[in-house]
Amino acid sequence: MTCGHGVTQMSLAAVGWAFAVATVAVQIPYPLAGGSGRRALTVASVLLFCATSVVHAARTRRAGWTAGMIAITAGGGLVAETAGVHTGLVFGRYTYTDALGPDLAGVPTVIPLAWTMMAYPAFVLGQHVTWRLVGTEGHADGTGPADGTGPADGTGPADGTGRGVAVTALAGGLLLATWDLYLDPQMVDAGYWHWSGGGPAINGVPLSNAAGWLAVGAAITAMLALLPEPRRVCDRLFPDMLPFIMIGWTYASSLLANLVFFDRPAVAVAGGVGMGTVLTGAGVVAVATRPVTRPVTRPVTTRRQEP
Repeated sequence: MTCGHGVTQMSLAAVGWAFAVATVAVQIPYPLAGGSGRRALTVASVLLFCATSVVHAARTRRAGWTAGMIAITAGGGLVAETAGVHTGLVFGRYTYTDALGPDLAGVPTVIPLAWTMMAYPAFVLGQHVTWRLVGTEGHADGTGPADGTGPADGTGPADGTGRGVAVTALAGGLLLATWDLYLDPQMVDAGYWHWSGGGPAINGVPLSNAAGWLAVGAAITAMLALLPEPRRVCDRLFPDMLPFIMIGWTYASSLLANLVFFDRPAVAVAGGVGMGTVLTGAGVVAVATRPVTRPVTRPVTTRRQEP
């Protein structure tokens, strides 16, 4: 692996950051918009966030892996949503309205892209937790991150199986499930889908939905961990900074919006505590397993005295 920065890599980096800035720009006015304006901002936000994730994946994990990632996240999300809409399995009984535009088998076409937009950052988080806790297990070629935060000896099974995949899947699934504690009440309130049936719920959303998000999110993240991943591009900075920034922005903006603009303190507490606990746990792991740089000691030599 070389550490040079070609024109293509630099261009992809700039495009990724541009999409991220655009995502934030369209999300900021969301709480103040209404009706068709809010629907347009919702779709634009998903498309731009999804583009951010895809471009970052293409830059750091190459085009072949990125194609597989899109197939798994968007395809897996569509399969799970279709099953949910038509059978009530996975998440519970719910129905989409026509507010989000064209649909495929009862699922708006923008929904699978929403799975891609957030499942990729969730995978990145889970992968870094795995590198810290169990080495490079869960990384399909047994390599560690390009920034040196993972083990340098390339340990771990070459096929990416074992407890590393389980750790990656659990961390990614938990992030997605706790993010939905923010997302679902917001989307229901906006009229994009509605729930039917009884049973225990939190902020009007059945608890079965959280269980479904955890199961589907963990399954998708596990499949991403099993994808053969080439050695990533070298970077002078933390190469996965962008997905982590998008996760942080999603958490903070959702918390602020529910507290200040939407007047939904219960949603702010549920999402803030849930997603915040996952992010705090990942942070604790990162700090606790941070490599310690020890000073290099040289043996003291004494000059032999001439008789």
